[in-house]
Amino acid sequence: MKRRDFIKTSIATAAVAAAAPGVLLKRAHAADPLKVGILIPLSGPAGLFGPSSQNCAQLAVDEVNAGGGILGRMIEPVYVDVGVPPAEASQAALKLWKGGGAEAFIGMHDSAVRGALTNLFKGQVPYVYTPVYEGGECSPGTYVLGETPAQQLAPVIPWIASEKGASKWYLIGNDYNWPRDTNAAAKGYIAESGGEVVGEEYLPFTADNFDSNLAKIKDSGANAVMITLVGGASVGFNRAFASFGLADSVTRLGTLIEENTLAGIGAENSKNLHSSAGYFGSIDTPAAKAFAEKYFAKFGADAAALNALGQSCYDGVLLLDAIAEKAGSLDAAAMDAAADGTSYEGPRGKATMNARHVSKDIYLAEADGAAFKVVQTFSDVAPGNNCG
Repeated sequence: MKRRDFIKTSIATAAVAAAAPGVLLKRAHAADPLKVGILIPLSGPAGLFGPSSQNCAQLAVDEVNAGGGILGRMIEPVYVDVGVPPAEASQAALKLWKGGGAEAFIGMHDSAVRGALTNLFKGQVPYVYTPVYEGGECSPGTYVLGETPAQQLAPVIPWIASEKGASKWYLIGNDYNWPRDTNAAAKGYIAESGGEVVGEEYLPFTADNFDSNLAKIKDSGANAVMITLVGGASVGFNRAFASFGLADSVTRLGTLIEENTLAGIGAENSKNLHSSAGYFGSIDTPAAKAFAEKYFAKFGADAAALNALGQSCYDGVLLLDAIAEKAGSLDAAAMDAAADGTSYEGPRGKATMNARHVSKDIYLAEADGAAFKVVQTFSDVAPGNNCG
């Protein structure tokens, strides 16, 4: 049932119920709610992304439900904390899927958890993966919204090289597949821009003392540092970076530094700090401004800051709705057949899926104290050849 047909049916049902209230009760329960698992980090290193992720997902759920739901069924979101090791996250998803009756999943979490979930789902249930990631995910039933290295770095590194004089890069990230795979791609873009990598290291999520790392960066002669640390580790590193006296002379580029992370880093530590993403809360477009107004009207002026990771959960709900409506089904195989060419309009503008990924505008922002200011926009950047 298309959403407009559902709305018409609801109006007709209400008219009948005016004469026979019992009919409304019966019909209101004819379509069972659609239980959707929304998997977000509410604890652990990425826990600071959780509140905005939940808010944005709930805003989208409310809007889709107000328009008639997905295929005439009201979304019943179930929020699950996946800021835990992959095995625990997989068990929580399995319990919700097989035991709790979830028929679809939306995930904003790290790539290690994603790998565990695609191995669990095996294309049997639709799964929308929303955050920045390393590229290459082509599992059946999985649909990716997040920025890839081809989007975040291919246009950005040459700009940093040209405008900021970056020629000697130091790469530092947490020790798992997203930082390692992202940096593998970055090395190619750095070489193409005439630069070189003068250092590379990976730290555990628990790292909280960065003195030896910063000494290595200083000794390397790097004039640019690419940061793929997550959450609290990124906050701690960037604070120490500034206190070590490197912020004045070394350009920093983060691919997971959003507004919550910047708030933790602090205005006094943000000089020469840049971030590359498909969304910032400060984007000055009609769609983005309208979204921000709705967000703060619903959750209050003190709500968790808007950011690319949280906002991606809003888009995840829209994409699930769009593919299911086009397929006329929530069956994963039917959705796979319908996914290519599916479009929706969101705060980032129009998005169209091709080979399980979407092209998008990419924004390069520079920290201006405790806020981000977009300094360059790269239009309609392709995600690269992920499923070719």
